[in-house]
Amino acid sequence: MQISFLWARAARSSIISATSRASRRAAGALATVLVLFAGAMPAAVQAQGLPDFTVLVENVGGSVVNIRTTERHRIRGSGGPEMDEDMLEFFKRFGVPIPGQQSPRRPPQQPTPQESEPQQRGVGSGFILNADGYVMTNAHVVEGAEEVFVTLTDKREFKARVIGADKRTDVAVVKIEAAGLQAVRVGDVSRLKVGEWVIAIGSPFGLENTVTAGIVSAKARDTGDFLPFIQTDVAINPGNSGGPLINMRGEVVGINSQIYSRSGSFIGISFAIPIDEAIRVADQLRTSGRVIRGRIGVQIDQVTKEVAESIGLGKPSGAMVRSVEAGGPADKAGVEAGDIITRFDGRAIEKAGDLPRIVGSVKPGTKATLEVFRRGASKELSVTVVELEAERPRSAPVERNTPKLPAVIGLLGLAVSDLSDAQKSELKVKNGVRVEAIEGAGAKAGIREGDIVLSLDKTEISSVKQFEAAISKLDKPKSVTLLVKRGEWVNYIVIRPSR
Repeated sequence: MQISFLWARAARSSIISATSRASRRAAGALATVLVLFAGAMPAAVQAQGLPDFTVLVENVGGSVVNIRTTERHRIRGSGGPEMDEDMLEFFKRFGVPIPGQQSPRRPPQQPTPQESEPQQRGVGSGFILNADGYVMTNAHVVEGAEEVFVTLTDKREFKARVIGADKRTDVAVVKIEAAGLQAVRVGDVSRLKVGEWVIAIGSPFGLENTVTAGIVSAKARDTGDFLPFIQTDVAINPGNSGGPLINMRGEVVGINSQIYSRSGSFIGISFAIPIDEAIRVADQLRTSGRVIRGRIGVQIDQVTKEVAESIGLGKPSGAMVRSVEAGGPADKAGVEAGDIITRFDGRAIEKAGDLPRIVGSVKPGTKATLEVFRRGASKELSVTVVELEAERPRSAPVERNTPKLPAVIGLLGLAVSDLSDAQKSELKVKNGVRVEAIEGAGAKAGIREGDIVLSLDKTEISSVKQFEAAISKLDKPKSVTLLVKRGEWVNYIVIRPSR
């Protein structure tokens, strides 16, 4: 207000210097307006003050725990793991034990190679799900641990039992024998807004009950098959993993899980598992110790804008099928490599990452309707979802010794050959021609020798003759979309013909 009045006073002094009485009256009125306007300025443009997190931390902090894990390994005569000087200085300055190193007060011992004893493996964070002692954390925090210890804010420590862990979502549930604990309140992720203030409480570098704050940077970030992560700029460092992300209402909206970093330390980008997804996983872990998901047996990829326009899809949405598991649910339903899956069980597939999440949430044995876009038209297929199992090793690409053709065909810069029935069976294709030589437009587009051209624009290709006929009908200035199989995968490749 002082600055505003000084501004008004200067304006009044300048205006009152007018000589005429009318001018003075007008100037006085204008100055009054300026005073009022100036007085209103701070309310109009004043930035909202930074939030006070103290009450929030007091209310929620008691639900956050420190998780310490140990493992048994052979004792070695040498010192602990290598560390850079800055990290060593950090541990020394804050009095945190250096993992794998003996206390300097004790003389080093020389145990036999067969000796083993529990060694601290790592430190993480977690939070209390309910008063009976169920604690949620990250799967990678407890993975491979022989013993898990949970320390509460009142310094009580409990040995915990791992109820279950799910690597695909990085969610784990452990149980301690305690009652009357302070449980967290679970928030509604759908109400979370980009730009909203959030805080994290955890144990970075083993420093318990550390609070950091920031804002939600983005939602639904695709960094994994089954989770749309919450991105924030809240400082997250080693030891924060598994701790809660909390909104200003004191509700947990996520589990801090990952950071984006080239150095291993926080650089302003961190990711949290949405709490609604995590609770669904936790419920299954508590019920059966594992998570049951559905699958349909396809490998998928994103649909680019260029491909969407070239095949007549319009906007780049859906999941492009790169391969179909032989004998799997999608294969039995009639799904083909190159199809664009646009809807599953009535739900739109906006991007490729939506499909595994939606299918994964469907109970195995359920029949669902699959909508695919194929050669310019949509088609509905019926598929029966089966249970997702461990990933199978991919088979190696098929080697071939087909003689090269000397000539390169026309606008696309491709020379192709027919496939024998034996080759089609070996490649698991119903049609197509093999690329024998490339130059010009085809080479620029990334076509390789040995690729199998399955279709050209919206036309299936079954022979060299058909391929040549399709090329002869092309409009030279326009791009051409080829559906190409390479090894076990298919992809759309857009070629701009040479003029």
